[in-house]
Amino acid sequence: MDRRELMKSLAAGLVTGGALAAGALPGPAVAAAAQAANGRRPPLKPPRLEPGMTVGLVAPAGASSNREEVRYANDVLRSLGYRVKEGEHVYARTQYLAGTDRQRAADVNAMFADPDVHAIFTLRGGYGTMRTLPYLDYERIARNPKIVIGYSDISGLLFGLHTRTGLVGFHGPCATSTFSEYTLAEYKKVVAEPQASTVIAAPPEVDYPEGRAERRNRITTFVGGRARGPLIGGNLSLLSPLMGTPYEPDFAGAILFLEDVNEAWYRIDRMLTHLLLTGKLHRLAGIVLGKFTKVPEEGNSFNLEEITEQLLMPLGIPLVRGLMIGHIEDKATVPLGIEAELDADTGTLRLLEPAVV
Repeated sequence: MDRRELMKSLAAGLVTGGALAAGALPGPAVAAAAQAANGRRPPLKPPRLEPGMTVGLVAPAGASSNREEVRYANDVLRSLGYRVKEGEHVYARTQYLAGTDRQRAADVNAMFADPDVHAIFTLRGGYGTMRTLPYLDYERIARNPKIVIGYSDISGLLFGLHTRTGLVGFHGPCATSTFSEYTLAEYKKVVAEPQASTVIAAPPEVDYPEGRAERRNRITTFVGGRARGPLIGGNLSLLSPLMGTPYEPDFAGAILFLEDVNEAWYRIDRMLTHLLLTGKLHRLAGIVLGKFTKVPEEGNSFNLEEITEQLLMPLGIPLVRGLMIGHIEDKATVPLGIEAELDADTGTLRLLEPAVV
């Protein structure tokens, strides 16, 4: 077998998940081959989710704090009108992980293989989805597209699935999230009742009395104009370490949305600088900064506004901050891979096509 055929074989093995020995992670040659094979795939839209359907509940990241958290997630999903099928290892715990890497990946694979499961809800974030990516059965997943939804560390799973198969993933509430009135409405209009054109991520409308105005959910325009392109993005702490791996998304002509929690400003600075130094951000059509919450207090520090002005404004592309994306109670559901339009002058993000079929 010559070098070209060897690299193709290694890449194919990584895509199917079948070329890895027990406990092995992909070596440099495998990762390089698969990354070279990457390219933007057409969006693979899953079927919409309707009441009465069965949803799978998996924990591909951090372990639950207790069994009651899993029971609570079941009750939340049933309140939405769904039947629930728990992953085999949803109660498992391996240190800070919800079971071993192979167990967590096996639950995801099983839900895609089960014809009775119509969508997959993740229990919570935490940490761990990146460790499952080499063990997912991407060929089977591509043959059985289903809704996968969650945020925070779940971004790693969404990136991997979208990059390797084109599957449209949903950066939105986990099963343990609070479905506020806003969150539920945003979820439904993207996942269950899609329209041909849908505005997402706008702050809740509030009729303020005289002498008051919106304070927490303000939208800031750094660079005006309009941009169109496929949506990519999620948690910055998950996107940054995936750069240079077979699971990094295609930035060319895309609209990037970002959010994070519990990260000091210098760490946000470092991760954005990393993305800049890769050259990927220069290929974007537009940028949406969601919520960066629970930032540790620091004495001598830039803030997000200053970091944005220094690092992102020079790109000269439409750029806004403040849309309802992130670790917040009122959160939007944002689909990866769907064509969208960012109007930075009005601070709106509009889906130009339904995210489900």
